[in-house]
Amino acid sequence: MPRFGVGLPGVQQIPTRSAAWERDVGGAEMLAAARAAEDAGYDWVACSDHVLVPASRAEAMGPTWYDAGSTLAFVAGGTRTIRLLSHVLVLPYRHPLVVAKQYGTLDHLTGGRLVLGVGSGHLKPEFRVLGAEYERRGRITDEYLQAILAAWAAPVARFDGETIAFRDVMISPGAVQRPRPPVWVGGNSRAAVRRAARWGDGWVPWELSPDELAAAVAQARTVRAEAGRPTAFEVVAPLAVPADADADRAVRHAEALRAAGATAFHVGVLGARSFSEHLDRLRWIATAVMRRLG
Repeated sequence: MPRFGVGLPGVQQIPTRSAAWERDVGGAEMLAAARAAEDAGYDWVACSDHVLVPASRAEAMGPTWYDAGSTLAFVAGGTRTIRLLSHVLVLPYRHPLVVAKQYGTLDHLTGGRLVLGVGSGHLKPEFRVLGAEYERRGRITDEYLQAILAAWAAPVARFDGETIAFRDVMISPGAVQRPRPPVWVGGNSRAAVRRAARWGDGWVPWELSPDELAAAVAQARTVRAEAGRPTAFEVVAPLAVPADADADRAVRHAEALRAAGATAFHVGVLGARSFSEHLDRLRWIATAVMRRLG
């Protein structure tokens, strides 16, 4: 049975995608949405990541992007079982031991509900302001990811890399999931697919056709086999459900993605005209679409 997750409302307010009501979303609404998703049977809620938005990009991106760690920790305190996904954390912006500590603590406090979603980033001005290396972001992401896993793997951790190195390091409290929390890598590039297959436990692409998804899944399976990784691998396909979509159309699209290799879906609840309508659509998708795919 595939698993389903959903983003929290209002956490990224892109002008061409978000509705006017999302500007008024606050903690109470996010908590209500997380509880509604939990009660409806979604497996995770998610929050994305941009530390800052350059003023020159605000018209396209919008200035409002909630911090993933803070937001997920907030909704964790008011939920019981739903998982908490960073979708996705830009690794080159943060020292890997800071990530290991912050998100390991979140996993510890929630009894093992973290899914760490990571990526290499794309916004060059954001890299520049934060003092992060844009040109080497792929190499840095690979090593930072391995360093986080090393910090979670042993009571006294060590890592020797080209861009990061440490020894005799203790990170406590650490993640409680064993052997580690699931790590999903985002991005559509071949490098992102390789990163997900070699170091991660899953892959989170953006918009892809079923044929494109199938080709990428085949690449991921080859890389995992060559690296001696377990065959189990989560492929989390985006499943946008517009306001005018009927259940049959959404199910057909999801089934085509499943046939291409998708094992889970990140649902886009689109077109709601109010927060209450968003909750209604979230519940409708669970009943009319998710259960039919189970």
